[in-house]
Amino acid sequence: MKEVSEEIIYRDRWKTLFIIAISQLMVVLDSSIVNIAIPSAKRDLGITDANQQWVITAYTLAFGSLLLLGGRIGDFVGRKKVFIIGLTGFAAASALGGISSTQGLLFASRALQGVFGALLAPAALSIISVTFKVPSERAKAFGVMGAISGGGAAIGLILGGTLTEYFSWRWCLGVNTPIAILAGTLAAKYVHESHAAGDRSYDIPGVITATAGLFSLTYGFNNAAHDGWSDGHTIGVDATLRSTAFTNPRALDGASPTVSPTAASCSATAGTRSRAVPDPASNSTVCPRCGESRDLAKVKGCIKCLRCSFKFDCNGW
Repeated sequence: MKEVSEEIIYRDRWKTLFIIAISQLMVVLDSSIVNIAIPSAKRDLGITDANQQWVITAYTLAFGSLLLLGGRIGDFVGRKKVFIIGLTGFAAASALGGISSTQGLLFASRALQGVFGALLAPAALSIISVTFKVPSERAKAFGVMGAISGGGAAIGLILGGTLTEYFSWRWCLGVNTPIAILAGTLAAKYVHESHAAGDRSYDIPGVITATAGLFSLTYGFNNAAHDGWSDGHTIGVDATLRSTAFTNPRALDGASPTVSPTAASCSATAGTRSRAVPDPASNSTVCPRCGESRDLAKVKGCIKCLRCSFKFDCNGW
């Protein structure tokens, strides 16, 4: 995909924020709106009391366990591409859930929503990070995202009750489809592609252990809410999580190739010192943590990356 000039990215930055905000609102709405639909879906599809939790748990497990991998894929495949794929898949999974005729199909559609949500969410945040270069504007953009996350949950409860009361519980899932289509159409025009620099290989053992560990953690919390912390299943998944971390400690380390560079830049090693790495293409200095070559500033005798807050080359000034 051809490179886009910084001027065009800067010109379209607020349009990009609007598109990302739409997608964020859709994901937040979905988390709360489905809770209102559960009683009606339970009666319509004959879902038992024991299985009704899977309407929420299926989504949570898929989303929570694949979030790190989704960020890694977005950084190296292309954030815009993964963002649009996430929107498309989320729309299709929502439509599938809206037409579900059995509880199994409903649970599967919720799991698919979680999979594509795990692609969508980290790509959206990364796009915001690379689009807004000025720290004050970036703070405003993330403030908007935070406000949507907080207010969207309340809106979802109201909207879910309205749709369930006057239409059908199925619309609580189907309403995501037109929103995702709108966001995807606008994203194709106004959101610009970006990639992360660095090694693009995948650490397969790290992928497996990190995903298994996050799955165990998410399932453990969900199980504890119903059966308590002393339940055998809860203790079992906690043991699985611990063994996963000890089997491959780098699976949970920010420096692991499995984790996206955006997340890795905030790792515990960010306070260490290292020499600046020259960028052969631009003959300039780049951040050795995240590869950024533009958002660099002199701070107290060091070079500081404004993207990941990493300080380096402290003897170079």
